[in-house]
Amino acid sequence: MIPPVFVLVRPQMGENVGAAARAMLNFGLERMRIVDPRDGWPNPNAVAMASGAGRVLDQAGLFPDVATSIGDCDFVFATTARGRELVKLVVTPERAMEMTRAMAAEGKRVGVLFGPERAGLENHDIVQANAIVTVDVNPEFPSLNLAQCVLLLGYEWRRQGGVTPEMMELARTEFASRLEVERLADHFEERLEAASFFFPPTKADGMKANLRNMWGRLGLTRAEVQTFHGMLRQIAWKLKNGGG
Repeated sequence: MIPPVFVLVRPQMGENVGAAARAMLNFGLERMRIVDPRDGWPNPNAVAMASGAGRVLDQAGLFPDVATSIGDCDFVFATTARGRELVKLVVTPERAMEMTRAMAAEGKRVGVLFGPERAGLENHDIVQANAIVTVDVNPEFPSLNLAQCVLLLGYEWRRQGGVTPEMMELARTEFASRLEVERLADHFEERLEAASFFFPPTKADGMKANLRNMWGRLGLTRAEVQTFHGMLRQIAWKLKNGGG
């Protein structure tokens, strides 16, 4: 079984990274990835705070952006306590780790994104995920510390037992990796740019973000991704050769 990878996106304080490493190792998780940390990496404050969980930090991968950090993942969760205008499946930590165990048992790679301490994940991070994980907290004070959020997900991973039949069916699905979905999104944007779809220019960024969110939400299989690529190539060929 492949345990999930916990991705800390733009963490701001080394102490919080170290505390997150401790929380992970408490529940048997050691696969950490770090995206563009504010104070650089390696960080001595993280090592000091890890207090016995240094091997999690030693093995942690450093990445320049979210896309590359989850490129090999088949399914990705994004943690957030704030309401979003993005349309995505929203699950509890319990359900998220239930799904994760089912997929991991079938050899799938699952990633969980955790946002920076000050404001959490941005929409351009979340659009790259398949689903959102949120906790039923006090709406007047919804913010969780980075290490607390990691602890919640780690605890649920550890305590999960069996899996439901529908999750076993989901696990057997040959999902496209996040890198494959990203390339499909790039292909679509390229073709749509050529067709002047993104108009007016002032709305182009929002339109692209909505499309990226759609691709991330769909949970495409590898066969479906290849079908979309084939459709785009055939349309482009037909137009180029006067078949429009």
